[in-house]
Amino acid sequence: MKMSCVNTDETTLAALASASTFLFVPANRPERYAKALASGAGAVIIDLEDAIAPVDKQAARQTLVQAVNGLDALQRRRLVVRINAAGTPWHADDLAALRDQGMGAVMVSKAESAATLAQVASVMGPACALLPLIESVAGLDAVDALAACSQVLRLVFGHLDFQADAGLACGPDESELVPVRLALVLASRRAALAAPVDGISPGTQDTTQLALDAARSRRGGFGGKLCIHPAQVAPVKAAFAPSAAELDWARRVQSAFEQAGGGVFSLDGRMVDAPVMRLAQRTLALSQA
Repeated sequence: MKMSCVNTDETTLAALASASTFLFVPANRPERYAKALASGAGAVIIDLEDAIAPVDKQAARQTLVQAVNGLDALQRRRLVVRINAAGTPWHADDLAALRDQGMGAVMVSKAESAATLAQVASVMGPACALLPLIESVAGLDAVDALAACSQVLRLVFGHLDFQADAGLACGPDESELVPVRLALVLASRRAALAAPVDGISPGTQDTTQLALDAARSRRGGFGGKLCIHPAQVAPVKAAFAPSAAELDWARRVQSAFEQAGGGVFSLDGRMVDAPVMRLAQRTLALSQA
């Protein structure tokens, strides 16, 4: 995994790189910050973009800065701030407000160019990790360039905005987006980033669809998912964690691999070679994360 933010607190990087749940909270609702941090989410996204009406942007920024100053260091490590997109009237003001706040990470809405990410990194400084949000066809076209940018830690998929931009009308399984999701996974791998973060499930009460969405994300190579309600955190976290059966299999593969001296062997009637061993090691690493 690429760690290009050389001055960023390594604990912050590790926490955000391994987080499977990212919970949104509106920037103008500071009373929810602590609740979100206590929800069990791996990271909390304080949202200055979609959750805030244009007339409330300035007040929301001020509220965010005041509230974050009241959080301790451990809490701040789990915060990400989603800023408004470049080209909007609020982007520059967001950066100016956050520049001296020591933020560990910002999520860049509608990321479409490496130049924008470089400009955000320049303002925020080398101690700030970037999470580009891919929400458009232009963002997808630039995904390799975005992933390769300095200080980028993970890619994030804004699949609802992407559907609107591309003119798609996806079914419940979103099979139409399989190539797009794979493109983010492969770009992350090529750039040695942590696995990307998948988009939200809009139905806060639809636990069945949430479970299906999260399972699809994990099967597709994603390492986490955006959440819009605290009730979504535990099911999503469970979906990305290896099951007891998977852990048992991985441990038995590792043990048998050591006994075989690193050569090919058979376990449960199936051949196990180096690629299977890597899968077992990845499963064990996920459980530790």
